[in-house]
Amino acid sequence: MNSFKKPVDIRKYLPHRKSMLMVDELKTLSKDFVKTNFLIKKNNIFLEKGNFIESGLVENIAQTCSVIAGSSYFNDGDERKENNSEVIGYITVIKSVNIYDLPKVNDQLISQGEMISRFDFENYLTCTMKGQIMCNDKILLDCLLNLFIKDYSHEG
Repeated sequence: MNSFKKPVDIRKYLPHRKSMLMVDELKTLSKDFVKTNFLIKKNNIFLEKGNFIESGLVENIAQTCSVIAGSSYFNDGDERKENNSEVIGYITVIKSVNIYDLPKVNDQLISQGEMISRFDFENYLTCTMKGQIMCNDKILLDCLLNLFIKDYSHEG
């Protein structure tokens, strides 16, 4: 398991950009586990009356979980593999989601994902992930979801 001593630019693992990027920092990554941080700022698009709403939590955990699957297209989190893969990902199924509480502006989310199963094909993969978001030692969300990641750079 890689724990990073210096910050890793999460944009190297995710195609999202402001205002849809819901992960700030990659803390830990292995082939079947990921841990990220995210600080909820006052200009976040998923805020309503000072609370980070449910769809923001789901987006955060989906982005966190997709780092594992997307990481297979990168070399050491630093650059795209020599084949210049361009990937896009989707949530295909949310099998279960439990939301226990909503965080607020300036709360720090600690999100983690665990790979349950993964099936690789020629230009895409599909996987099942277990996810959890915590804030101030309290579980905010747990879920089980399927992701689809496609490398579209080699389509003829």
